[in-house]
Amino acid sequence: MNNLKKDTYNRSDIEASLKKEFSSLTKSQISEAIDSIIESIVEAVALDEKVEIRGFGTFSKKFIRPRKFVNPKTKKISYLGETATMHFKPSNKLIKK
Repeated sequence: MNNLKKDTYNRSDIEASLKKEFSSLTKSQISEAIDSIIESIVEAVALDEKVEIRGFGTFSKKFIRPRKFVNPKTKKISYLGETATMHFKPSNKLIKK
């Protein structure tokens, strides 16, 4: 017997779980709902808003300071301006699970 533990939970797994829970919805309706949720979170964070989902965590925009880097081939020094990335801070409830 093969006891392999799945180490990733992806979008199709979420869709399958929701399909079990809400059997009256079609796969395309579930997919549209997931797209809508993700799009709303991304748009809000892009506008410098925090998105808090109680019991799950908080999404926010994090700024990375400007920095210099060296091209290893040419040894030329270049500068990279400030960049932004999405940051996720899990809730304590999620951490305890």
